[in-house]
Amino acid sequence: MGLGIAEVCLAGPFHVHIVDAGETRTAKGFAALEQRLARDVERGQLTPSESADRLARLSRGDGLSDLAASDLIIEAIVEAMGPKRELFRELGSVCKAETILASNTSSLSISELAAASGRPEAVVGLHFFNPPRVLKLVELVVTPSTAASTVAAVSEFCAAIEREVVSVKDTPGFLSNRLMIPFVYDAIRLVETGVEAADLDRVWTSGFKHALGPLATADLIGLDTLAQIGDALFAEIGEARFKPPALLRRYVSLGYLGRKSGKGFFEYDR
Repeated sequence: MGLGIAEVCLAGPFHVHIVDAGETRTAKGFAALEQRLARDVERGQLTPSESADRLARLSRGDGLSDLAASDLIIEAIVEAMGPKRELFRELGSVCKAETILASNTSSLSISELAAASGRPEAVVGLHFFNPPRVLKLVELVVTPSTAASTVAAVSEFCAAIEREVVSVKDTPGFLSNRLMIPFVYDAIRLVETGVEAADLDRVWTSGFKHALGPLATADLIGLDTLAQIGDALFAEIGEARFKPPALLRRYVSLGYLGRKSGKGFFEYDR
């Protein structure tokens, strides 16, 4: 997700600085972005000069201190409150006072991250949909402490990268996952009863004209991330429909994580 968001920002007018957990991961991400731009040139989706312009606006850093002068930071780390809370605490200390901090979380409390940052008026959720370069929708999540000037600045940023914004309040799962997680979990529970995954998804792709069925969607999200989202929602809401199904837990334990591992409810080339 982080690379996809960076790619979308480069398509706009912005300078993009990427930082990952360690120099090796950051270098790998930088190389992946270079490869994506080269691929787009080969396919005729970018001209060589457009690719060169985007590369000129792309840089990388070794640590959070390299982000100190940034105007907007978008966090896209693991979907777990502990690491996110610690990151926002560090960013709040490192960055200039005007820096806006945004989380790409799809389910966790933005208010909690805002409090950890020490600058709650400058924190929002900015939930991009996967893959970011294809799906235009972004959930802009605001808390009671978010300043109007922060919302205006982030809305202007989203317009510049041609995203469609839905503004939502900081509630568990926001809009998208509050609806999607029970739907996908019910599909997994049907697989537990013996229903074939392909048959189930075909109902939604052929019968309802969805681009993906619920199980292919689960594989795209990542089954580990899907379980983490459910854990967070179940802890907040307490309704059984948000509790990750047993089959989902087993797949995660086996390393069947979906597209990123090559196997989930379906198999994929890696």
